[in-house]
Amino acid sequence: MRENINENRRVIVFGATGKIGHAIIWEALDRGYQVTAAVRDPQRMKLENERLQVITADILRPDSIAEAARGHDAIVSAYGPQFGAEEELLEVARCLIEGARRAEVPRLLIVGGAGSLKVESGDRLMDTPEFPEELRPLAQAHADAYDIYKEADVSWTYFSPAALIEEGRRFGNFRIGTDQLVTDELGNSKITIADYAAAMMDELDEGHFERTRFTVGY
Repeated sequence: MRENINENRRVIVFGATGKIGHAIIWEALDRGYQVTAAVRDPQRMKLENERLQVITADILRPDSIAEAARGHDAIVSAYGPQFGAEEELLEVARCLIEGARRAEVPRLLIVGGAGSLKVESGDRLMDTPEFPEELRPLAQAHADAYDIYKEADVSWTYFSPAALIEEGRRFGNFRIGTDQLVTDELGNSKITIADYAAAMMDELDEGHFERTRFTVGY
């Protein structure tokens, strides 16, 4: 574990049972945070740590979010909808904003989508011919949710991944962007889940992108 500079800081993670949620939790624990995993079914949460608390909460109910998040320094949402329920992202955005406001949590950080990032031509990634057709509904829902966050009266940060986010090692070496897709010299855009989690926690530690969007890639 790193120097325990965050031992008195508390972060609550929604969507904690997914791969990205797991990675964010481990990264937060490694940095000394007290972490709360907010889940619908505690039986699905397999991580264990003395600084990890698992609670039941409903991300589609602002009162449940507020009750779970009160007293934390930040909310991180790694929520991802099931296939066919992509529009739920919009309701989740509204509920998270309202829940964060009621709980008076200083920061709200969102695991977002890459589809609305701009490519070299100026088009959105999701509007390019190469973008997979089956992913368009999810990309559009993420883009619409981002529009909701942009109007929020809480301190939000929307974190878009690279075009490809996959399992792999934590290199700790990546590049940060804002609205433009981050690509390498060959035009590839990718990041490992572990490095995405590292960049998310860097933002929580340093606060460079409050009330705006940022992205990451190699």
